[in-house]
Amino acid sequence: MDDQTRIEIEAAAFRRLRQHLMEDRRDVQNIDLMNLAGFCRNCLARWFQEAAAERGVEIGKDEAREIYYGMPYDAWKAEHQAPADDAKKAAFETAFRENVGKKD
Repeated sequence: MDDQTRIEIEAAAFRRLRQHLMEDRRDVQNIDLMNLAGFCRNCLARWFQEAAAERGVEIGKDEAREIYYGMPYDAWKAEHQAPADDAKKAAFETAFRENVGKKD
């Protein structure tokens, strides 16, 4: 497989992952993704931002999230984010520290 084809397939796979998280499974909470998998939708937006920066394109955190979510992040939270209990919040703190550190 040539590099361009691989890049196109990787991009298509990313778009499908985004569709799955943003359209097919809106019910899956970011906190649950982070606690179980060590990443969430915000991580994907941050990785988008970091990839842009590596290519000399500066995008702020809020702009990257809006690109990823297709709307301002606060609007997504209001429409789709459910309150988390104390146990999930505690697990998130550990998962965030282990997987993201002080970024976000």
